[in-house]
Amino acid sequence: MNLLSINDLTKADVEKIFAETKRLKKKTDGDELERKTLSLIFEKPSTRTRTSFEVAMTQLGGASIYSSPRDMQLGHGETIADTAKVLSRYVDAIAARLFSHKTLMEIASNATVPVINALTDLEHPCQALADVFTLAERKNNWRKLRLAWVGDGTNVCNSLVLLCKRLGVHFTVSTPKYFKPAYDCRWVENPKEAVRGADVILTDTWVSMGDENEREMRLKMLSPYQVNRELASCAKPNYVFMHCLPAHRGEEVTKDIIDGRHSIVFEEAENRLHVQKALLNLLVNNKI
Repeated sequence: MNLLSINDLTKADVEKIFAETKRLKKKTDGDELERKTLSLIFEKPSTRTRTSFEVAMTQLGGASIYSSPRDMQLGHGETIADTAKVLSRYVDAIAARLFSHKTLMEIASNATVPVINALTDLEHPCQALADVFTLAERKNNWRKLRLAWVGDGTNVCNSLVLLCKRLGVHFTVSTPKYFKPAYDCRWVENPKEAVRGADVILTDTWVSMGDENEREMRLKMLSPYQVNRELASCAKPNYVFMHCLPAHRGEEVTKDIIDGRHSIVFEEAENRLHVQKALLNLLVNNKI
């Protein structure tokens, strides 16, 4: 089985992933993936994604091999199909962080080992799973929470749209029309309307890697969607703030919000490690 999109998972799969995440979060010296190897194919550099996958494999008793754009020319020096077929002879799983979701699909269609979407332009399922797991860990009534996403309808937003639908969690998105997510969802243009009565406020960077040429336009169009004290005042008094990082203080969020008492961004970041441990164990060992 591959994890290319949240749509690859059933509700039962998600519940199994969360249960396994909870179990593995307590362990740092497992042998679940002893003598197993993960290939990390990264077209985009990353701090959290690379480190969390490498540490995950180490804590499960396995190993990882990182390949950057300098190490391989995916689709140039060798076809994507050939790369996937060759790697499948060497490793037990592939995690790919890519610009294009189409490239991920081509890798998966030619690989004979599990392929994990570690980020594409369309989705970021590992992050969405970590986000919801973090809420489930903190809140007994997490299925009844009201989540509000404001800003750019990024890949993380797309995956959260699908995951919240799968789990029956209330999720509202507020973006300019130009930045709406790729999937149908509960959408409003006014961010205050989305945040009103919310238990959770989520956002993401406004200028992702590859969007640098749109920076000025994005900052201008998205400025009304900044998560600041005025916007957050529309949420419930005990709301929590989430951001997948890296954050740009003064752009999508103000310093007092992300560094304040409502922020759980570092719990969220840590749980990427534990969710990915669960995913690797379940996928490599054919448990989902």
